[in-house]
Amino acid sequence: MTDLPSLRQSLEAHGLLAKKSFGQHFLLDLNVTRKIVRLAGPFEGRAVIEVGPGPGGLTRALLESDLSRLVLVEKDPRFLPLLSELDDGSGRLTIVEGDALRVREADLVEGPTHLVSNLPYNVGTPLLIKWLTGPWTPHALTLMFQKEVAERIVAQPGDDDYGRLAVIAQATATAKIVMHLPAAAFTPPPKVASAVVHLVPRLDRPAPDLLKRLERVTGAAFGQRRKMLRSSLKPLGGGSLCEAAGVDPDARAETIDIAGFLRLAEALRP
Repeated sequence: MTDLPSLRQSLEAHGLLAKKSFGQHFLLDLNVTRKIVRLAGPFEGRAVIEVGPGPGGLTRALLESDLSRLVLVEKDPRFLPLLSELDDGSGRLTIVEGDALRVREADLVEGPTHLVSNLPYNVGTPLLIKWLTGPWTPHALTLMFQKEVAERIVAQPGDDDYGRLAVIAQATATAKIVMHLPAAAFTPPPKVASAVVHLVPRLDRPAPDLLKRLERVTGAAFGQRRKMLRSSLKPLGGGSLCEAAGVDPDARAETIDIAGFLRLAEALRP
């Protein structure tokens, strides 16, 4: 990596600018990207998937680590030549042009795999839900989001940010914010600050059919979060569903903990 031009030089040489339509904001400070990799690791010879590498700031730091293989998934074809310059011929780097929302990760890697990414802002949440509830489960996830999204992921019952995303994320994984970054750390700077969230999927994560019911319950409950559950959950059974789950039907969604939502999902008929 030391023989390569700087990230700014590489971007200028290729005439590349961030695309607003792709939610792109680049991390060009290698001190920052190396810290993110330290927070994500050690990888102990496992594979890593990085989504939306862009110019490769995080990629460079990952290639300095103890990973065995790095798979990049990049939707913007403009960056493929620049990313190819990071391939040292060792076979550790694979570059895939594609949409991460459509990619089948199991086709790209085998065995326990980490996800480490500065996610494009416009697809961060759907990608997280895909990885936490889909058929392929990563070993661990270290992901950068807008600060407000990160806070929604780790929020607790009673918090203003507590909602559907917190319930689904925490029912399937342990989650904590491990780093905050100001807007000025990015090129171009976004209008909001960012934060890195580290998640580890739970060994006792709910079965797929229960997760689908959890998504239905949380969608209804937080879709009308100011209403009592007997009203917001009326299409799913209302008060009778709450009573079957041992949950107060006069409570509001924002006060119900993860265990309570899981009981509601279990009581919901498939």
